[in-house]
Amino acid sequence: MTLVIALDGPSGSGKSSTSRAVAARLGLDYLDTGAMYRAVTWAVLERGADPHDPEAVARVAATISIEPGTDPLKPAIAVDGVDVSEPIRSDAVNAAVSPVATVPDVRTRMVGLQRSIIAASEGIVVEGRDIASTVAPDAQVKVYLVADPAARAARRAAEEGHADAEATKASLLARDRIDSSRETSPLVRADGAVEVDSTFLTLDEVVDRVVAMVP
Repeated sequence: MTLVIALDGPSGSGKSSTSRAVAARLGLDYLDTGAMYRAVTWAVLERGADPHDPEAVARVAATISIEPGTDPLKPAIAVDGVDVSEPIRSDAVNAAVSPVATVPDVRTRMVGLQRSIIAASEGIVVEGRDIASTVAPDAQVKVYLVADPAARAARRAAEEGHADAEATKASLLARDRIDSSRETSPLVRADGAVEVDSTFLTLDEVVDRVVAMVP
């Protein structure tokens, strides 16, 4: 049976850095599901579709190939063979990813792809917002990573080179509301998930806690 470590949580809680570090330490594959939704969003914008039009978004999602890498040391993702690892982190994608990610057809397609990648792996750390609740409810390790909103905003602002942490905080809280209230695969703490608050922990301390949960 594939070892699956599911790591969920809101933006800025430290999911990506923690997931990649855990995967690297344990020699496991790594899957960033958030990057997959960002890749769809990038494709929607590139094709001139309206990210707030569910039907238009679904049409784009149905015609593209999303190819996520699984190397925790060199995370990458491609759309139709084109590496979009950098452009999916743009401000334009940041602003449009929430409505795109709420489209049921998009989530159904991405969840199917995520499950296929998990099934093909011998061991994998999967990060996202609905991994333990929807994508891999039978994961052996389920972690729900949280942090104080101010800490999350400071981290995200530093990652993206923004000076305005308050604006970043407002954006994160707005994303939380959208993710938690969507009908399909909302952001929730799944049954059996262990909550880890990373606010006052170093990355190594968070990684140690997750690794200690592996059977």
